[in-house]
Amino acid sequence: MKQNPPRTDWVAVARELGPGFAARAAAHDAADTFVEHSYAELRARRVFSAGVPVELGGGGAEHADLADVLRTLASYCSATALALSMHMHQVAIAAWRWRQDGGPVEALLRRVAAEELVLVTSGGSDWLAGSGKAEAVEGGYRVTARKVFGSGVLAGNVLLTMAVYEDPQGGPTVLHFPVPLDAPGVTVLDTWRTLGMRASGSHDIVLDRVFVPEDAVGARRPAGRWGPLMHAVATLALPLIYAVYVGVAEAARALALGEAMKRRQDPTTQRLVGEMENGLTAAQLALRHMVAVAASGRVNEETTNQVLIGRTLAGREAIRTVERAMEIAGGAGFFRSLGLERLFRDVQGARYHPVREPAQTHYTGRLALGLDVNG
Repeated sequence: MKQNPPRTDWVAVARELGPGFAARAAAHDAADTFVEHSYAELRARRVFSAGVPVELGGGGAEHADLADVLRTLASYCSATALALSMHMHQVAIAAWRWRQDGGPVEALLRRVAAEELVLVTSGGSDWLAGSGKAEAVEGGYRVTARKVFGSGVLAGNVLLTMAVYEDPQGGPTVLHFPVPLDAPGVTVLDTWRTLGMRASGSHDIVLDRVFVPEDAVGARRPAGRWGPLMHAVATLALPLIYAVYVGVAEAARALALGEAMKRRQDPTTQRLVGEMENGLTAAQLALRHMVAVAASGRVNEETTNQVLIGRTLAGREAIRTVERAMEIAGGAGFFRSLGLERLFRDVQGARYHPVREPAQTHYTGRLALGLDVNG
């Protein structure tokens, strides 16, 4: 009887790679340089294909496994983990489509598995509305756009993005498609100078009349509206992205506790540590909820709602945890040498991914009141 090969323990791989990532993290942050060596090591260990189904040549990691990998890596180098999350969630979405709706994604997943392709996304900056212009031409479209937050683009192979086509019958229509990053008309601009996540290499990408063949368009949807595809994107992407910020909070807690042990008998320190523990536990519970919702396999308005609520709670409590860690560390936390101030800056990124809290509460409120979430 043929035996299946043993499954890779991807979290163990992350723990093996992590110390090397951590040793380089501060230098990359200080110099605004991309974590290219860490990406090379991820590729060598086939982490980029971890989420591709085994049947297509990949590592077969489940969505929850990917979240654990990202949370673990974030405790060593948050910028590496965040950039990787952008690739991993695109693989997770494609794997879901391959299993569930027969989307035209098999060839891409097979290439990720065979070549360890690195996928780059602009979805966070596009979201429901999309951005850029798609002009119909013979055989396809010419796309003109400027995409921001292209995490990992310096090591990327394929940009998964979107543009708006003014369909004469259907009105503004968002087209989803891949673009090779070495295609004519694609330029990466050196723009990533930020408060935190400085080593994620999330530069702008310009598309100047880039040709997209008709058969490369993988999905079409009405601009600005929730539908099955975007429900799947939210449900699968946000738990992976916010696993990173929970990992940052866990790293901050560890550093703060190291400093707190010097003043463990101080009542103020004890209270601050208790508050930090509350915040971190809340963030972990919110993340666990998001991952469980994604594991249900259902994609609809309510699963999106539960994930969006989790996104707000996980992000808010991760930020609060790191703030408490800074207070616990006292003056030592203000020095770069401890590493806590970098985590404080990095965790601020949790504020900016979609769906931000005002939009989330609007969506959640409408759903609770029996109203159309697209209203």
